[in-house]
Amino acid sequence: MSSITIQQPMETSISKTSTADLAMLFIICFISSVLGGAVSTLMSVYLPVVIKELQGELPPEQVNAISGYINAIFIFGWAAGGFIWGVVSDKIGRKKAFVYAVACYGVFTILTGMMPQWTGVVLCRFMSGFGVGGELVISFTLISEVWPNKSKAVFTGILSIAFPVGIFSAGAINYIMSSWREGFLIGIIPITFAILGAIIISESEVWKNHKKQKSIDSSSNSLFSPANRRELIVGSIMFGTMLIGLWAIFSWLPTWIQSLFTVDAPKQRGLSMMFLGMGGLTGGFFSGWLVKLLGLRRSMLLCFAVCAGLSFILFKTNSSFSPVIYVEIAIIALFFGASQGVLSAYIPQLFGTGIRATATGFCFNVGRLFTASAVLFIGVLVTTLGGYGNAIFIFSLVFVIGFIVLLFIKDKTTIEPLNEAGILSDNH
Repeated sequence: MSSITIQQPMETSISKTSTADLAMLFIICFISSVLGGAVSTLMSVYLPVVIKELQGELPPEQVNAISGYINAIFIFGWAAGGFIWGVVSDKIGRKKAFVYAVACYGVFTILTGMMPQWTGVVLCRFMSGFGVGGELVISFTLISEVWPNKSKAVFTGILSIAFPVGIFSAGAINYIMSSWREGFLIGIIPITFAILGAIIISESEVWKNHKKQKSIDSSSNSLFSPANRRELIVGSIMFGTMLIGLWAIFSWLPTWIQSLFTVDAPKQRGLSMMFLGMGGLTGGFFSGWLVKLLGLRRSMLLCFAVCAGLSFILFKTNSSFSPVIYVEIAIIALFFGASQGVLSAYIPQLFGTGIRATATGFCFNVGRLFTASAVLFIGVLVTTLGGYGNAIFIFSLVFVIGFIVLLFIKDKTTIEPLNEAGILSDNH
């Protein structure tokens, strides 16, 4: 069986980027990702006001239907952008693609607030998602290529919490600006950072040297070539299984909590989501140190194992509510967050420079195309399986799939450096 190879740029390529340039790059990537998270949630925050202005008073069931439709449009735009911008990044460079993607979601965020009808709002939300999906993929690809290996995992982990920080900040935007049209003017900020990025960010030396190299085997630059197919399948399964399980639990946890009560339990639902969110942020922040302690593969095995085990404990052993549920939620969320940081560090390094962004975008987003329908499908299973706990647990079994995939490639991974052209050394 062939090995899975993690392709890491040599320190000789990375050393050309000064500490100050690295710091500015990270700040721009982090804040752009925070803004992407805020933009992704902004319509959900303002939706009741938007609906009232564009359509007048509607019954709750119609409001929920419109909310689901608008969010789905954004997710499909996100998935399309994650893949397409990856292709663009491999063709024109990390810097240009990053700047264009950030500017894209900034411009269409502003335009969303100017639309007089739903048709324009839907188009702008798709394009906003298109830009956000690209920014996230390119940020992680760029960091993976220019950051020093000794601290790369730590800073990738910290970058992974930027998007959820932005989700939380959407509420603050709503608090400051009650008018939804004014709120969507936040798009001015990512446009500003796109301009700063165009001035400050330097192109990845690994990508530049790869483009200069004339003796590259073109077959290795084909996404579905035999040289890349196995890594693509492994990366997609690992990220996709974690994504499906994560969103199933995030989406339906409050409803499951409520099902444990015979009366309304807003406090318990709210605290559960707070523990889920804070655990995820904490896990993502410390994921880099986990990688430094255990290594990439062992860290991922631990994340999948804990998520699978805690899913069983949480949803199969709690028939009534008790405070210990908060502890269980916090632990599973901690490893949810850690998994995002670990996978964000791991997947870009599976591929050569010529297709790194394309393949990363594919792995990050192929699971997202199935996630929305998979999460919605839980509602159909609730009656059949006898409750939300059973239905969510069935979906959480995807963690076992991710764990088995990792076991299958255990001790088959080699870590080999790339030369400055982004080609594996040692006659790989």
